[in-house]
Amino acid sequence: MMLPKRRTKFSLSFLRNQTWTDLSTLTRSRDDVSKKKNEILSSKPNTDGSFDTHKAMTKGKPPSLVFFFLFLSFIRSISAVDFLFNGFDASNLTLYGNATVESRILTLTEETHFSIGRAFYASKIPTKSPNYPYSPLPFSTSFIFSITPSATTLSGHGFTFLLTPSPSTNGTSTAQNLGLFNVTNNGSPNNHVFAVEFDVFQNPEFLDIDSNHIGVNINSLTSSYSHTAGFWPQYATDDDDDDSFVQLNLNGGANYHAWIDFSGSHINVSMAQAGFNRPKRPLISAPINLSGVLLDEMYVGFTASTGLLAETHRILAWSFSNSNSSAYKGLINYNLPCFMRTKKSIFILKVSFFAVMAFVILIILIYLIVLATRRNKTRSNARDEEKGDPNPMEDWELEYWPHRIRYQEISAATNCFSQENLIGIGGTGKVYKGVLGPGSIEIAVKCIPQESKHGVQEFLAEVSTLGRLKHRNLVGLIGWCRPKKGCLMLVYEYMENGSLDKRVFFDCEPERMLGWVDRLRVLNDVAAGVLYLHEGWEMRVLHRDIKASNVMLDKSINGRLGDFGLARMHPHGQDLGATRVVGTVGYMAPELVRYGKASAKTDVFGLGVLVLEVVCGRRPVEEGSPPLIEWVRGLMEKGKLVMALDQLLRLKGGPQDEEVERVLHLGLACVHPDPSVRPSMRQVVKVLEGVREIDQELEGEGMDTNLLQKADSAKHPTFEDVKQLLWSSMSLWSSDIIRDGR
Repeated sequence: MMLPKRRTKFSLSFLRNQTWTDLSTLTRSRDDVSKKKNEILSSKPNTDGSFDTHKAMTKGKPPSLVFFFLFLSFIRSISAVDFLFNGFDASNLTLYGNATVESRILTLTEETHFSIGRAFYASKIPTKSPNYPYSPLPFSTSFIFSITPSATTLSGHGFTFLLTPSPSTNGTSTAQNLGLFNVTNNGSPNNHVFAVEFDVFQNPEFLDIDSNHIGVNINSLTSSYSHTAGFWPQYATDDDDDDSFVQLNLNGGANYHAWIDFSGSHINVSMAQAGFNRPKRPLISAPINLSGVLLDEMYVGFTASTGLLAETHRILAWSFSNSNSSAYKGLINYNLPCFMRTKKSIFILKVSFFAVMAFVILIILIYLIVLATRRNKTRSNARDEEKGDPNPMEDWELEYWPHRIRYQEISAATNCFSQENLIGIGGTGKVYKGVLGPGSIEIAVKCIPQESKHGVQEFLAEVSTLGRLKHRNLVGLIGWCRPKKGCLMLVYEYMENGSLDKRVFFDCEPERMLGWVDRLRVLNDVAAGVLYLHEGWEMRVLHRDIKASNVMLDKSINGRLGDFGLARMHPHGQDLGATRVVGTVGYMAPELVRYGKASAKTDVFGLGVLVLEVVCGRRPVEEGSPPLIEWVRGLMEKGKLVMALDQLLRLKGGPQDEEVERVLHLGLACVHPDPSVRPSMRQVVKVLEGVREIDQELEGEGMDTNLLQKADSAKHPTFEDVKQLLWSSMSLWSSDIIRDGR
């Protein structure tokens, strides 16, 4: 048993001595090593495209030299990476996204929209020397690729060769981002990505030179260096101009051969048709510093993407080495499959393209014709105005009762809308006083900005409702004007005494304060006007915004209801149904706030609030005071309803307590939370007109006798109910007028 051990020891000792003898001989002649490497590269590849380096190394050599090459290979394996693939299988690469390997061809993306495909060498490779961590290792890579355009759509976007610390598609985007970055991390130095792009779409945001170029990218989609795809012939020199340059179409379906060489501080990029020799003059040759970009180890491979534009990106063969710049010579660049489109498919693509273009041109022509027609109409209107003729009628004027007034007449009536004629500023615009025409009719002109959506709706509502209504207790709409520029204009009868809210509340001038008789007359006028809206016209009109500021007073202190910007019409006998909640906080009925249900009884509720505020001299909602309705109802429950009367009226020797209570009872009946308990507008008018014996007439109208008694005895909402109602309506909108939505 001991003899074999000694024999083994002697054999190993002899082999070690012989090896170092051969090593000393070989170190004196490095040509032998170079010849041996060339034998490896010139040997016949295996069936899978790889080389059997063991046979080449051991061919005709003694065991000592074999041991040397194994020893040398072990030393270099620390940082050296060499591989060559003439075709691929699943064990060669790691695939991500839409990348696939079929028939030994790597396909990064098919003709599918918004896809990303990535393929990397199965393991990381060292990119920096262990002894010099700030010095990147040189490398040489070469590959044969093909980009095939789509047969049905325009093609895009391209692919890249890259070194990256992360192989996954996370943090990457399709289309013009080429599967490299996204809009957030593009340009970040934390990417640590070096890439050479083969781009077939021009993106101005990335400063692309054209839609068929190769670029060198560092952490960004904006190339540091780029050039149109192509090559210079073998006879071309660095001094030759671009006349000899041969441009190549990247996405024409042809097979191309690309070479990328990095020396540590310089980059060379070349390309040519597959089967051609490597060009002597590189396409891109530039200095480059990758010391802060490359990490110690990186993934090497390819990425591609499509967007709305699609194409197929294929890699047919690939070599990479960081120790041998001639490794590419082992790539097989002949008898490769062809992916170029046939003439028939190209014809179909062209026909489809021109069909789409024809459709787009047709749409543009239709747009230009419509635009020209509108311009001609505008010029015609301008000529009519210059001649002094009224503007031509619009379609909707044929349905509604038109009262168009020329802009020049309105401007002259208001002294060109001077500040001296400005009498107020409302929620939707300014109001001017003027004198119109030879008859010297006093007018009020409301100017509504055309930019305001709600203002235009109010303008149309006023013209389509108030323009057709005629009643002594409604503000008369004399006319309107709709110029091309500026404001929409509504022309009303001028109300000399302004609005009711300026004549009943405590903050008005004492000498302008209305007395009891005038207040009752105004309430009666407003009720008569609302009754006409509900029953006196061919359609039922709901005002939906009855309040003191919308009641105007003429020379004789007669009440006129105005501002029909929120009015709605519907046939008699039909309900308006649920609508958007509109109105003024404090005047809206509970069913309107909660369910958006507007009816004649919601107008009755608004009139009831008006009755209470006119009698009490208080607004429905005032800061620091309880809500008006709850305050009056509380006094009624205490038997002190008369105390709700405006104190200024009491100081002037106000009306009898019985009359005050009658009117306040009417107001409380109108604001009852149950709409079925509220009186009709006809009943309200009769009470205000002083008809006391109404029991028989009310019974004939289908209601219980003694309406006011029923309203008094009915269960009223508590303070919490009223407060919740008011605050819920106030929380809907911060402005005084609720225009849209619930």
